[in-house]
Amino acid sequence: MSDSPKPVLEVENLSVRFPSQRGEVAVVDGLSFQLRAGESLVIAGESGSGKSMACRTLLGITPDSSRVDADRLDWKGQGLLALDRAGWNALRGAEIAMIFQDPAAALNPLITVETLISDAIRQHRGGTRAEVRARTIEALSRAGFPEPEFRMKAFPGELSGGLRQRVAIALALSCEPSLIIADEATTNLDVSIQAQIVELLRFLQADLGLALIFVTHDLGLAREIGGDLMVMYAGQAVEYGRVPEVLEDPCHPYTRGLLRSAPTMASDRNTPLQPIPGTAPRPGEAAGGAPFRARCPVAMERLCERENPGWTRVSDTHRVACHRFAAEGRGGVQ
Repeated sequence: MSDSPKPVLEVENLSVRFPSQRGEVAVVDGLSFQLRAGESLVIAGESGSGKSMACRTLLGITPDSSRVDADRLDWKGQGLLALDRAGWNALRGAEIAMIFQDPAAALNPLITVETLISDAIRQHRGGTRAEVRARTIEALSRAGFPEPEFRMKAFPGELSGGLRQRVAIALALSCEPSLIIADEATTNLDVSIQAQIVELLRFLQADLGLALIFVTHDLGLAREIGGDLMVMYAGQAVEYGRVPEVLEDPCHPYTRGLLRSAPTMASDRNTPLQPIPGTAPRPGEAAGGAPFRARCPVAMERLCERENPGWTRVSDTHRVACHRFAAEGRGGVQ
């Protein structure tokens, strides 16, 4: 019998669909993954790949027009799809919290930092005024917000982008959740502040034993976060494995394309970046075959047009959804 702890989050065959003139289209299509306490999952892909929408289902904040289906969507054994509004409100922020991409949009500009955080604590944890204030200061201190006792009277618009993101992190931490979802949380920050935020998230995860889902389009950040990496394209997962093995031995043409198109410390004029040709499909356009087929340099014309590939095992912890890899192995996907 395995001694591995039970997953806190279990997702099996998750799909999110929206109505359109062509009928329902899937923005998220058949995602499956698990996450245990203290573990990290990096979800990577271009804009429009379905990363954020998949995460929003974990908080019950998909648009009203969407239809969410899953064979399993469980949080600590509780089925999330059966929750009513009160159930979601009790879970959101208290057990699962999200750090959004743009703190300027996510934080109410008319409310002070102290009120933003203390209101969340009061709602989910309660306590006296002194206890709530102490927890507010503690959350801000953990997030690296300087001199919180004196500066938490500020409004979000009075702070720099980096400090606003620290407030967003403090808000996410304030009720001591078990899972934090960082949705492109470093995208709008300069490189030095970005590195500080990633380092902070890693420290907090280790210190508090948090599960972490880190959403990004930058595979370079995946190496810093560690854990598992799920690469998404057109709403589907196309490669999944431990971060080092996927980055050092990428097996899907899309993963390889993402790596070639991203700058590294070794990039210079003699090693120009190689952007992926074409553009990502709109929802529903890639249905019926291999989702990356229109942009893939090694697509198998008939097979990739006709069939969506299933998973092929690369190792015990690494798998890829690619007809070419399944047919020819590692050498066929260069």
